[in-house]
Amino acid sequence: MNKINWIFALIIMTSVLFTSCSDDDDTSGLANDTFTLNTTGLEDLGNDFAYEGWLIVDGSPVTTGTFSVDASGVPSQNSFEVDANDLATATAFVLTIEPSPDSDPSPTDVHILGGDLSNGIGNLSVGHATALGDDFTGSTGGYILATPTDGGMDTDENSGVWWLDPAAGPGPGLSLPTLPAGWIYEGWAVVDGIPISTGRFAATSGADDFSGFSGSAGGPPFPGEDLLSNAPSGLDFPIDLAGKTVVISVEPVPDNSPAPFTLKPLVGPVPADADDHTFYEMNNNASATNPSGSIQ
Repeated sequence: MNKINWIFALIIMTSVLFTSCSDDDDTSGLANDTFTLNTTGLEDLGNDFAYEGWLIVDGSPVTTGTFSVDASGVPSQNSFEVDANDLATATAFVLTIEPSPDSDPSPTDVHILGGDLSNGIGNLSVGHATALGDDFTGSTGGYILATPTDGGMDTDENSGVWWLDPAAGPGPGLSLPTLPAGWIYEGWAVVDGIPISTGRFAATSGADDFSGFSGSAGGPPFPGEDLLSNAPSGLDFPIDLAGKTVVISVEPVPDNSPAPFTLKPLVGPVPADADDHTFYEMNNNASATNPSGSIQ
């Protein structure tokens, strides 16, 4: 072989070797896979928050991206491209609520849905251990109408709601699971479609975090509120709660809205002829308001 032919052969061999190595390293079309996230019951979080999915791979979260949900519950995106190996080996999926924009690459404590995965497939629920850990279908509760902070006046006793049971000593009127980090309970009175917060609480015994509508006297050591003063716009206090509705919701921390969050495990239509200091039981509403989902 003369020198020119030898050089030409070397160029061809080098080209073949480089092409072969490049093909081995090119995993496009093989490195990534796509999954579909189907959800129901998620609410619009507004402009300051977004949903973010996470695959749990070797015990660590791997983001699958963020999306929003409109007022009709329709997600901005339900198909996500991820590393194929991560999807195949992930043991669980978690959906969180994140600030938007978000400078922290780690998930927040606000886990709303979770579920086990097998080969990238699984069902999601609020009751999964990676989410809230309870579906609230076993929660029970009741309330009384009373205004203990009005200094002993008895002219507007139906203008306050307290989640206590007089027959228990008094004792707690609610039986609710302990919430994980990132969540808190909140009481509400709904008057003509307007929700009025009665305060947030983590435990069913002890006062909640709000008394801005109450009178000057101290209230009982349970969640609740007298609606006597400082009424929100569009309302006048005191207000008779007979015929209205009271609600216990589960709220994210930080809260995305001044209205009740989608999770409303207990709802109580107040009787139109309600008597003060009478214990009224609430209805369990968890199955109707719990979000759910699946990964396919």
